[in-house]
Amino acid sequence: MQLTGTGAVVTGAASGLGAAVVAALLDRGVRVLGIDLQASIDALQAHVQAPDPGVTYVAADVTDAEQVAAALDALDTSVPLRIVVNCAGIAPARRILSSRGVHDLELFRRVVDINLTGTFNVLRLASEIMAETEAVDEDGQRGVIVNTASVAAFEGQIGQAAYAASKGGVVALTITAARDLARSGIRVNTVAPGVVATPMLAAFGPEVGEALAEAVPFPQRPATPEEFARLVLMVVEHDYLNGETIRMDGALRMGPG
Repeated sequence: MQLTGTGAVVTGAASGLGAAVVAALLDRGVRVLGIDLQASIDALQAHVQAPDPGVTYVAADVTDAEQVAAALDALDTSVPLRIVVNCAGIAPARRILSSRGVHDLELFRRVVDINLTGTFNVLRLASEIMAETEAVDEDGQRGVIVNTASVAAFEGQIGQAAYAASKGGVVALTITAARDLARSGIRVNTVAPGVVATPMLAAFGPEVGEALAEAVPFPQRPATPEEFARLVLMVVEHDYLNGETIRMDGALRMGPG
């Protein structure tokens, strides 16, 4: 699918994977609506001296239907919405049973709500807009949605019950959403990254980051957000790729932790 002259929605757009996707799309001439929390947008804009006119940032909680709908109202209507990339997510670590007691149920719900329900919320509302656009080819394609899972969906480590469950849900959603939206000409795929050098990884501390990187067979380092963004663009441009979850992990298979 041709990228230039199209519109995109990216969640988690102000940092990490989302920010890299925004930059990659802008380089290809895409008009981007970046959705993130207000604090994250403020932090980004405090360090950007000359904002790119091709991106508009709107604050919204991806789990809130009304907020996401209002954010989508800010889409540039001069270009058709063809691309949605869901990057918003959180990854708190907590054992089911630990010295601190039993896993907090509200924390579990919050992780699933943001990572899984938030992904679905954006997917469903954006696909409604995408389905109203003109098809771009003889196959009737109208756009593509790329979600973000994790290798934890397949090999969750100790302390990742909530995170692994939420990302496993994203993986399970992929094929079903692809089949549901096929009649509208919308493809749905997911990228499942391994160890990536993002603020989320940095939050665990340098020792954890180094240990995870050493477990990667090759290349033995964390992936970069830019490598994630390049894979997203490949998925967008590959018209026959649909209903797939692609691991980006350097052949990593996570141990128990």
